[in-house]
Amino acid sequence: MTSWLASLRVYADRRMLAILLMGFSSGLPLALTGATLAIWLKESGITLTSIGLFAQVGLAYNLKFLWSPVMDRVAIPFLTRRLGRRRSWAVVIQAALALALLAMALCDPAADPWRVAFTAAAVAFFSASQDIVIDAYRVELLGEREQGAGAAVTQVGYRIGMIASGAGALYLASYFGWFWSYAGMAALMLVGIATVLMTREPRLVPPPKQENWFERAVAAPFAEFASRRGWLLILVFVVLYKFGDALAGIMSNPFYIALGFTKIEIANVAKLFGTFASVAGIFLGGVAVYRLGLMGALLACGVLQMLSNLMYVVQYWAGPDPAVLAMTIAAENVTGGMASAAFVAYLSRLCHPAFTATQYALLSALAATSRTVLASGGGFLADRLGWTAFFVTSTLACLPSLGLLLYLMRSAEAQQPRPVAAKPRPPARVTRR
Repeated sequence: MTSWLASLRVYADRRMLAILLMGFSSGLPLALTGATLAIWLKESGITLTSIGLFAQVGLAYNLKFLWSPVMDRVAIPFLTRRLGRRRSWAVVIQAALALALLAMALCDPAADPWRVAFTAAAVAFFSASQDIVIDAYRVELLGEREQGAGAAVTQVGYRIGMIASGAGALYLASYFGWFWSYAGMAALMLVGIATVLMTREPRLVPPPKQENWFERAVAAPFAEFASRRGWLLILVFVVLYKFGDALAGIMSNPFYIALGFTKIEIANVAKLFGTFASVAGIFLGGVAVYRLGLMGALLACGVLQMLSNLMYVVQYWAGPDPAVLAMTIAAENVTGGMASAAFVAYLSRLCHPAFTATQYALLSALAATSRTVLASGGGFLADRLGWTAFFVTSTLACLPSLGLLLYLMRSAEAQQPRPVAAKPRPPARVTRR
């Protein structure tokens, strides 16, 4: 018991508060181009198939590794010299993201859905770019033994950000309209800017020496990862692990609207209660990693995440019953939070410290493929199959990743330690002056 209590002291480190707030800033924009936007589109008369295709505006999350080397190695004139590379990029991107959200507030899906799509794509681009910097910031700010706690705190902050852009945005839209909803979310980006300005720049690990900038910034991170045994199977697993969950999730809000739930009911149960359930799941996921090991936790949490999709079928049978909605949301969010905590810790462990931003951007971009490209056909499937068959299909879509995970657990590929060029650096608090 004493060792368990001692391990919790890491959460009292002031860096964890900064990581929590950065997680909030990272989680805020996602629903505004996803779940919250889907409700806005549904109310504006957009078809389910078109709503599903709107997931493509998030392609930036899949392609962010293409420009991540720039943020890993390029300095911003004047700002980088004063703030450092990570902080300068974070501030510039967060300011641009706030402006893009303001532009989105001025859109009208019923009158010009293409303008909404292009503006949402801009929000997604800056959001994905912010994730590049924040993910690298977290990994570099913490020591190796602190990464698990950092992943959990990031996920908590992320979920709080999603409360703001989920329930908060729906409350604002219900009482003041969609313009003030999105304008309010733009104002909340000041939280991230203030956090970055008040947090020190992490110590960066220099990459191995290369002949030119392209080799050092672009080729080396990918070459290093590709030199590992089983790297291709690991990348396929990263793409598929959250696919079934994403396929069901992209249609969840249109499903609730179709059943007859109001925006306020969705905000109260699906967003507020659901986010607290996600936070509980995140901490349970951390416990699972501690007790079962990383790969065992990925398997156990993945199975629970798969089974939770069947609760949507129960919800369909029950109709607009708030009690059943609470059970559906609890099952979905607790298991999703557990799987996310284990998954983020897994992605963090895969990164070489000399290429943190680029490699984490690649891995998280591939993970986002399930939410954008692969899940974009969810509306088409729901239109053709009906709700029951659709959610059963989303459950079965979880099986390929679990089968691949079992193979990785039995082979040496998944057990390889993260390669490092030198001794692991001590926790940042030890070296702090």
